[in-house]
Amino acid sequence: MLTIYGVPISVHVRKALVTANLKGIAHRVEPVIPFNPPDNWNALSPTGLIPAMTDGDFSLAESTAICSYMEARTTTPSIFAADSRQQARVLFFDGYGGHVFRSLVHGLFFQKVISPGILKGKTDQAVVDNLLATVRPKIFGYLEGQIAGKFLVGNALTLADIAVASNLINYQYLGLAIDPATYPKLAQYTAGISALDVFKSTLANERPFAEQMGLDRKFLS
Repeated sequence: MLTIYGVPISVHVRKALVTANLKGIAHRVEPVIPFNPPDNWNALSPTGLIPAMTDGDFSLAESTAICSYMEARTTTPSIFAADSRQQARVLFFDGYGGHVFRSLVHGLFFQKVISPGILKGKTDQAVVDNLLATVRPKIFGYLEGQIAGKFLVGNALTLADIAVASNLINYQYLGLAIDPATYPKLAQYTAGISALDVFKSTLANERPFAEQMGLDRKFLS
């Protein structure tokens, strides 16, 4: 059975879990917190980051690589696009999801959850305010302009949606809202992706971890 290592509420771990659930790939989750990894973690994840994966004697790290492995292992339903231009956009938005995480979500999550809850430090509200005032409008404004339907690319869920929506879910886990007056398409898009059965089931499975960390799940109601 395939094993995915990491904390389910992680943006990147969720990518792998949604992909596995979408494809019906049997798997189990081995919780790993990067701040306190198991002894063999360097062998599983050379970067030290989550997620990592094992499938029998095969191991792999990095969320996009793991999702691509599952795509090749179980081709339907596909998380990629058949058209070359659409596939290029799928890969772009997967990469853009990484940008959203590094530029916005990671900093917010660190200040509001990791620092006070895990490291026993304090939230630097000035950092939070700066991210919300300067970084959020650029990212949300760009995505607002890219949304033309239910999905970012084509007419079905792809890795583009899985990557981007996972970040927007963690943003809302912090008790922050996507203002429908300012970003109506983005708010509707995020709610629609979150309501898909594969996301609903994945988010239901991560509920104990979210509640343990005091995350806000009211937006899922």
